[in-house]
Amino acid sequence: MPIRKIIFHSSLFIITFFTTTIAGVAWLNIDPRELINFAAGMPYALSILFIVSTHEFGHYFAARYHNVETTLPYFIPFPNFVIPYIYNPFGTMGAVIKTKSAIPSKKAMFDIGVSGPIAGFIATLIVLIYGFTHLPGTDFILKIHPDYFGKSNDGPALTFGNSILYNFFSFLFTDPSRQFVPPMSEMYHYPFLCSGWFGLFITSMNMIPVGQLDGGHISYSMFGNRHHIVSNVSIALLLILGGMGLLPIYGINTPFGWAGWLIWALILLFLIKPSHPKIDDESELDPARKIIGWISFIILILSFTPSGMYE
Repeated sequence: MPIRKIIFHSSLFIITFFTTTIAGVAWLNIDPRELINFAAGMPYALSILFIVSTHEFGHYFAARYHNVETTLPYFIPFPNFVIPYIYNPFGTMGAVIKTKSAIPSKKAMFDIGVSGPIAGFIATLIVLIYGFTHLPGTDFILKIHPDYFGKSNDGPALTFGNSILYNFFSFLFTDPSRQFVPPMSEMYHYPFLCSGWFGLFITSMNMIPVGQLDGGHISYSMFGNRHHIVSNVSIALLLILGGMGLLPIYGINTPFGWAGWLIWALILLFLIKPSHPKIDDESELDPARKIIGWISFIILILSFTPSGMYE
C-alpha cells in the first residue's frame, strides 16, 4: 500500500482519537477546551475506538481471506461543534472500509458482512462487562452533579434508550442495593457504559437487513431473491418506530419510538436503497454459515434500542 494512503488512514484515526477524547471530556461535564482535562476523556475514546476498530478489521481480514481487495478503515471524526444543527455527541460516526474488487460468491459476501458485527459485538461485550463490574462509587456522580441525591425536581435530561442486552448486563453484574447504578439519564457520564451502549447501537444499525448494510449482506446471502421482503419489512418497522417517536410532540407518550429511526429509514430508502446487487456465484450457504447468520440476527434483537436518545 502506498505510504501516502497509510498516512491518510492514520491521520483520520488520530483526528478521530482527538474528537472522541473531546467528546469523552464533554460527557463528564468538564471543559474540553482546557488541555489539562484532555486525559479525562481517554477512557471513553480508547474504548469506543477499540469497538469501532475491531468491527472494521473484522470486515478487513475476512475480505483478505477471500482475496477481495479492500482499503484500510476510514475512521470518521465528527466533532459536534462543527455542524451545529446535527447533534452527534459521540465524537465519531464510526468507520468504513471500501472493497476495491468484486466479491466472488455469497459465501464470501456472508463472511465479509458478518465478521465485522460479530467482532465488534464481542469487543462491545468486553467493554460493557468491564464497565458494569468496575462502577465507581457515588463520589463519581457527585463530582459531575454535586446536588444529584438532593434534587427534588428533575427537569428534562438527555436519556439513552435501553436495549435487552444492556438491561440484562445491568441486572447480571450490578447490585443496586449495594452500589449506585446510573440510570439511563446519567449512564453516559460513565465512559465504558457510554461507549458500550454506542457499540450496541452501531451494531444494531449496521445489522438491519437492508441494502448494503452488514445485515443486508447477511440477509441477501441467506435468503437470495427473498431478501427484498426482509428489507421492506425492516424499513416499515423503522418507519413505524420513527413515527411513534414523533407522537410526544402531540402530547401522546409511547414506551417505544425515536424520530432518529425515521431519519435512518429514509436514508436507507432513498440513499442506501433497499435492494442488493447480484453476486456471480449464488451457491447456497452451508448449514454452519446459516446458523451464524441466525445468531447475527439474534444479536440485532438483543442490541437494538427502540427509543434511541431523547430528552
